[in-house]
Amino acid sequence: MPHSQTSAPRDSLAGVRLARGASPWLLPTVATAALSLAKARRSKGAAAVAVPATALAAGMLWFFRDPKREITQGRVISPADGVVQSIMPWKDGRTRVAIFMSPLNVHVNRAPLAGTVTSVEHIPGGFVPAFNKESENNERVVWHFDTELGDIEMIQIAGAVARRIVPYVPQGTKVEQGERIGLIRFGSRVDIYLPEGVEVDVEVGQKTVAGVTRIDRD
Repeated sequence: MPHSQTSAPRDSLAGVRLARGASPWLLPTVATAALSLAKARRSKGAAAVAVPATALAAGMLWFFRDPKREITQGRVISPADGVVQSIMPWKDGRTRVAIFMSPLNVHVNRAPLAGTVTSVEHIPGGFVPAFNKESENNERVVWHFDTELGDIEMIQIAGAVARRIVPYVPQGTKVEQGERIGLIRFGSRVDIYLPEGVEVDVEVGQKTVAGVTRIDRD
């Protein structure tokens, strides 16, 4: 169900709605662009820096955007913007839905169901491209939610460029469906495991929108 966001304030810059956790990357980039633009008329060197710096700053603003969403009603909704990379039955009866996020996607992830966060575990690992099967051994954060469907596992996986996953809520937090729960910086992947008996209503290659796309069927 739609809900009122209650988490801490997000970063902001000149009225742009940005993801929490953007500042360490964004502020130096924007500062460099602003400084080089200010000096561009008086310095050829600054002018040469101004164009790529401004382009990079614009790219960062786009990457770290955090749009409002009208949360879809349904049992399980997508935790991530991206494309369904694979749908795999698991040995324990669950079904894993893997969603690949390119650098062009919104990288704020949302709770797939309402419930209580029972575990948030950071696991060190490599930085293989997120579309590669070996990315399962990448740096990742494993979430468990106690929900009306039982335990739901979700994994945020860092990509080749990503170097930090930023959880927004700690263990023990009660979250609403569609609530923002974390950020993965740059290209990455999110896996969600549907419990046994829950049928998938998306297909490989389908685009998903966090908080909007329903991924199970009645």
